[in-house]
Amino acid sequence: MSADVVTVAGPDGGGAALRTGADATLARPGRRARRWRMAGRYLLLTVLAIIVLFPLYITVVNSLLLPDQIAAKPPTFFPTSPEWHTFSDAWDQGHMAQYLKNSAIVTTIITVGQIVTAILAGYAFAFLQFPLKRTLFIVFLATLMIPFEVTIVTNLQTMKSLDMLNSYQGLALPFLATGFGAFLLRQAFLQIPKDLQDAAKLDGYGHLRFMTRVAVPLARPAIAALGVFAFLAAWNQYLWPLLITEDDQYRTVQIGLKQLRNTSLDEVNVTFAGVVIAALPLVILLIAFQKQLVRGLTAGAVKG
Repeated sequence: MSADVVTVAGPDGGGAALRTGADATLARPGRRARRWRMAGRYLLLTVLAIIVLFPLYITVVNSLLLPDQIAAKPPTFFPTSPEWHTFSDAWDQGHMAQYLKNSAIVTTIITVGQIVTAILAGYAFAFLQFPLKRTLFIVFLATLMIPFEVTIVTNLQTMKSLDMLNSYQGLALPFLATGFGAFLLRQAFLQIPKDLQDAAKLDGYGHLRFMTRVAVPLARPAIAALGVFAFLAAWNQYLWPLLITEDDQYRTVQIGLKQLRNTSLDEVNVTFAGVVIAALPLVILLIAFQKQLVRGLTAGAVKG
């Protein structure tokens, strides 16, 4: 295979030979391969996104169909005459206002509690020196391997002895601290350069001022990620609220959806509408905090 040679005059009067044609094409052999790899990655991500989002889309579609259309074959993937009244029916029949209010209160208490306790525990494990520090941290991590169902009877007896059944305190108290939160924020605090702590000591900062003015602002992505995880877990609770509450005054939205299903057996579209209403706060939360969530999960993953 031949190639053309072009001589270009240099600043010193000399010349430099530049190859064109086939050699210029061979000089960039990996560009096309990189493009194909990038296209393959985007194609894979698109397929995975469709797999994840398709059940959500079908839920929304079924909430806008008539009951007989939901069971029809072939299934309907786009409602031509959407039944928007199903959302108002679900709101009224399922008493969604009360259940959403209860879930919002309990979820806020749990989220704030987990963030505060995780900040304190994570800071202590990252910056303080005390006896059995490593052992206590291992004990914290060991709690992650114990399913909640193992301790649910003990927690229920404790709440009963404290007279906290049918109360917001009973719904939230067992979840105000988590080993995962302590681990996540400890890792975030360990990324803070030690020089900052030394400089803060020279400025007269104690542990409390250093934590509130330096450590916590630098760990905001991890704190936001913990807040999102805590919110999702608390909002989706079903078993614990079912056991500790007996009337609708304190029951949460997940129990409300179960009761809506039992009272609307012939109107399954209304149940789907209730599911959409209950999931809407989660969707808004994930969209609003997606950047903080990614930053919090990847913080410290790459050194540089």
